[in-house]
Amino acid sequence: MDTSRRDFTELSMMSKTKWHDDELYYFQHALSQLLPYVNPEGLSILHEINKEMQSRD
Repeated sequence: MDTSRRDFTELSMMSKTKWHDDELYYFQHALSQLLPYVNPEGLSILHEINKEMQSRD
């Protein structure tokens, strides 16, 4: 296991602008796969991740 990877609890306490690209892609993929089960807060986080990913392009 990669011990340098920040977990979602740590990341959720910081701005998406401070997330690394690989973290954005990983959690965007994970939340998208779980979309049918995600609550409104999770959906909001997914939208924030997508917005940040688009701003970096």
